[in-house]
Amino acid sequence: MSFAEAVFGGLHVLINNASSPRGGDGVEDWAEPLETDLLGAVYATRWAIEPMRRGGGGAVVNIASISALWHGRRTPGGLAGYDVAKAGMIRMTTRLASLAETEGIRVNCLAPGWIAVDGPRQYWESLSPAERVEKGVPSRLLTAAQVAEAVVRLADDVSLAGRVLVWWSEDAPQLIQWGDRGYRDAVTFDVGDGAFRASQ
Repeated sequence: MSFAEAVFGGLHVLINNASSPRGGDGVEDWAEPLETDLLGAVYATRWAIEPMRRGGGGAVVNIASISALWHGRRTPGGLAGYDVAKAGMIRMTTRLASLAETEGIRVNCLAPGWIAVDGPRQYWESLSPAERVEKGVPSRLLTAAQVAEAVVRLADDVSLAGRVLVWWSEDAPQLIQWGDRGYRDAVTFDVGDGAFRASQ
């Protein structure tokens, strides 16, 4: 942060994109992605606030993942610690929405789907179209240029604060509505004592 102020005259945009997407499914394997993806973003944002304040405001763009929004997985895959960290990034974004009013610092988040970079692209190319459907893999990938364009838009658009932009690889980018409860397709669960009907 000090380097940015000394060399470039200020800190105006922070992109929290550092990631450590590895480890196993055991809770003992979650530490590294949580420390890098979530706590790294928390610390970076904390240290960016003061120089942004001195410069009259700024923008933070958190990079999460659409994997943080799925309620469980129907097919094997993913990294548990990574998913937990990215879910934290989304909540961090919404909780810091008030910085736009108090400090002139807008915090937004991009939750992309599969991106055509080494690793995901190689795995995607190894599958037939039928295998992609079977495994829940998208039929096409986002390009790095598309992701960069979305990040720039989130950093530049002064009307956005505390917003999460979801871009599953096959769909158009969409902003999650503020206050979305996130369980549209929930099913009723009878607890047996009728307590769930008390507020009706």
